[in-house]
Amino acid sequence: MGNNSPGPEIRALARNIRMSAHKARRVINQIRGRSYGQALMILELMPYGACYPISQLIHSAAANANHNMGLNKANLLVGRVEVNEGAVFKRIQPRAQGRGYPIQKPTCHITIVTEEISRSNDPIMSIESRKKGYVWRRK
Repeated sequence: MGNNSPGPEIRALARNIRMSAHKARRVINQIRGRSYGQALMILELMPYGACYPISQLIHSAAANANHNMGLNKANLLVGRVEVNEGAVFKRIQPRAQGRGYPIQKPTCHITIVTEEISRSNDPIMSIESRKKGYVWRRK
């Protein structure tokens, strides 16, 4: 179970967030693999309610990286992000003639892992291509 990433991984975890996992995944898929600054800009401009707790979690992961490892926030990359379903709150909605209809209020657990990126491990251009001129690296 080796880790192939070049730098340390710092994570932040939010449990029992009061939204469905499907709605959180819609937002998370837009920021996966982005830098810290890009992810925050995307979250500020998206019109979804799930953006606020996710942006708080990204701030928390960056603060963990800064405090625990001494990393600069500008060098962080949003790496592995996962959203899992949490417990479902089951409630009853009163209806006419003494009946009650069930309501399910879903929760989710969000985990964000940030990684440090450096100029030597630039995902777009390698060192050799920078020396030759700006030639994109082929995968």
